[in-house]
Amino acid sequence: MASVCFYFQVHQPNRLRRYSVFDKDHNYFDDYKNAKICRKVAGKCYLPANRLMLKLIERHQGQFKIAYSLTGTVLDQFEAFSPEVISTFHALAQTGCVEFLAETYYHSLSFLYSKEEFTEQVEMHKKRIMDLFGQEPNVFRDTELIYNNDVATWAKEAGFKGVVCEGADHILGYRSPNFLYTPPGENDIRLLLKNYRLSDDIAFRFSNQDWPEWPLTATKFSKWVSNVNGCGHTVNLFMDYETFGEHQWEDTGIFKFMEHLPQEVLRHPDNNFMLPSEVIDTFDPVGEYDVPWMTSWADVERDLSAWLGNAMQSNALHELYQLEKKVKDSGDPDILSDWRKLQTSDHFYYMCTKWFADGDVHKYFNPYDSPYDSYINFMNVLDNLQGRCRIAERETAELKDPSLEHV
Repeated sequence: MASVCFYFQVHQPNRLRRYSVFDKDHNYFDDYKNAKICRKVAGKCYLPANRLMLKLIERHQGQFKIAYSLTGTVLDQFEAFSPEVISTFHALAQTGCVEFLAETYYHSLSFLYSKEEFTEQVEMHKKRIMDLFGQEPNVFRDTELIYNNDVATWAKEAGFKGVVCEGADHILGYRSPNFLYTPPGENDIRLLLKNYRLSDDIAFRFSNQDWPEWPLTATKFSKWVSNVNGCGHTVNLFMDYETFGEHQWEDTGIFKFMEHLPQEVLRHPDNNFMLPSEVIDTFDPVGEYDVPWMTSWADVERDLSAWLGNAMQSNALHELYQLEKKVKDSGDPDILSDWRKLQTSDHFYYMCTKWFADGDVHKYFNPYDSPYDSYINFMNVLDNLQGRCRIAERETAELKDPSLEHV
């Protein structure tokens, strides 16, 4: 049996406006640009893709199933700029064929810097998913599939039954990502590993006419899935949802490919579609997946260098998380909200100086002229936020001791 497990990441960051060192405005985010991009991607991807997924679920009478992870930042933007998108996700949730995963609300790197903040963000995200869609997530994914053994330990203690992560060759060795695994010494939680080759065939190579397998058809891809029978249980296809219509434009045929894929997969009597939680409940793990250092699904290295590969990124992240106590002690919800929006991993991705094999990807997604412009802009904003924390700290001290007011 080959069970196809589709999981889609849905995310948009709160992009910063151009912010100079002389700027004193506390409005750091470019709402005009965020609204424009959100509505554009909704029209090209989210709305047509959701309608297609709903049609496929209905056409195949519940045999087609999919999972999503929607960040808190994208849900906030949908609510503000494209509420009709939330309505279509709600319709998908009502089918019983869609599972929502948990992650950090702000798509942050907080696991690396503050377990307290990390846990708070995951709880915020779980509550938002429950409020919107009536589901309590029981499978977890960290930002950009960032993972090591400690993530699994945390997830088990937090009550999750599974974690999705990258099926990295340098960890797997000769083994296949098409099975369930457990972390070392942890038998109460399961790991679903991304089959990056088949996932990337859709997400990255689909429209590449220099690729030997172009054009990719649903019939051809379903044969690759069926070939897993006998040497794997599950084919985990994890990718950005923006693959449909945004990264791969409609005229590439990506929507037609997806429309025909379920019927082609299901032609083989041993194939089916499963949600992540169903994969966990159905199959036994075949071994341990030991990841002592951090991995991710980014770039050819599958590590953290997309966000922590240079001194600018390390400095920006260090200074940001150094503010945690002052931000939370301020008691100011606006300061807390702004600080959390600044944690979104995209801000540090924009500072990446990696080129070579991954250069085109980093340049394509970077709204700045250079990584250095991104760093300067971010640090100008952070400096202003630090000033707001100092003012809040002084006001708190004055409330406790009025004699300080005239000092």
